[in-house]
Amino acid sequence: MATSRQPSRRQFLRTGSAGAAAVTGGFVPAFAWNTRAFANLAANDRPRIACIGTGSMGTGDAHQHAGFGDILAVCDVDDRHAERARQDERIGKGKADAYRDYRRVLERPDIDVVSIVTPDHWHVKIAIEALQAGKHVFCQKPLSLTLEENRLVRAAAEKFPKLQFLIGTQQRSDKDRFLRAVNMVRKGLLGDIRTVTVGINGSPTGGPFPVVDVPQELDWEMWQGQAPAQAFREKRCHYEFRWWYEYSGGKFTDWGAHHVDIAQWALGVDERGKGPVRIDGTDAKHPVPFKDGYPTADDSYNTSHEFAIKCFFPDGVEMIVDSRSDNGILFEGTKGRIFVNREKITGKPIEEGWDKDQFTDADVVALYKGKPYEGHKQNFYRCIREGGLPVSDLFSHVIAMNTCHLTAIAARLGRAIRWDPRTETIVGDEQAAALAKRTPRAGYEIPRV
Repeated sequence: MATSRQPSRRQFLRTGSAGAAAVTGGFVPAFAWNTRAFANLAANDRPRIACIGTGSMGTGDAHQHAGFGDILAVCDVDDRHAERARQDERIGKGKADAYRDYRRVLERPDIDVVSIVTPDHWHVKIAIEALQAGKHVFCQKPLSLTLEENRLVRAAAEKFPKLQFLIGTQQRSDKDRFLRAVNMVRKGLLGDIRTVTVGINGSPTGGPFPVVDVPQELDWEMWQGQAPAQAFREKRCHYEFRWWYEYSGGKFTDWGAHHVDIAQWALGVDERGKGPVRIDGTDAKHPVPFKDGYPTADDSYNTSHEFAIKCFFPDGVEMIVDSRSDNGILFEGTKGRIFVNREKITGKPIEEGWDKDQFTDADVVALYKGKPYEGHKQNFYRCIREGGLPVSDLFSHVIAMNTCHLTAIAARLGRAIRWDPRTETIVGDEQAAALAKRTPRAGYEIPRV
């Protein structure tokens, strides 16, 4: 993208601006993370970035952010992660400041953008506080831990509309597979959709895991944050947090945040007031016994490892969130069916090219909310400069996460629950409604703005 003159930092970071030079050039391949949109700006005009959470995924995201701005700070409750990122020649370059406490990062007036790649139970608290501090936010999926957190973070985003908020659901930036599938469904090329099967695999099983000493370099108290205090077990921490309901939703939110999002985007039910009305969790197994929706053992993975949760929508569409099917999304309509995942898109409509003339560059731009097709983070930094919503916006993601959390709640209780998408409440089931939120530990409360 060429401009007649380089914008100032203030112009670059001002959201909602009308000014943006015309887009030039063609499309770039899907997942083109390193395309350096706006990265050729003068050094004092590049956005200044802080990376909060620098484990394995956080490192990868930091490498991508570095293509668009300068990373001034890294933060992690594990000193090894923070120091590795600080020294990384593609991240901190030995010059970035390293912190354990993310609040020190948010206090800095020289930080424009924060990247949040922490365990799931920390996402919403840090994101809201980042918005309050005037920072643009990139947050890895899944955005939230509970249904209540969805509402809290959406309210914060609505209060600060000039700040950009991108979710790390990069499948929304895959033109040749997921965008093609979404376009086919939304244009009715498969006819009326009757059934969607969302294959997300099951969580691993494991345990019992022993209590061990907390590593010296880890702040376990801070890592736990709002979650109930637990003795340290290695398999509760870092990557393995995904398989404990205390910190995550297992595969319901891990892969569900990707595939449920694409499915509901395609069906056109990714807007406020839309969603399933009945969620049947009777076909779900857990690796430990449960009572009233809570695991009775604290030493083993506890998220569901085998399930087929049925979600019923008002128009009669049935979406099955399934651990037994191939990972991906199967759309079945009255005119044909297609299957899509990160490796392929298949089915007779694809083989015969039914959508050949109805998947144009203009269609892709429409899915990109008026922006040109490009890599996921490139879209984020373009929106910081130009305004508008990114392709993976917070508001549609909240609707997908509502469904993901509902599948987890139904599975935990082993029964069907009812949901009113207009009021976003669980209907007629006090026990299920109680699982829609969690009281954080004292000192780790989530702001309400």
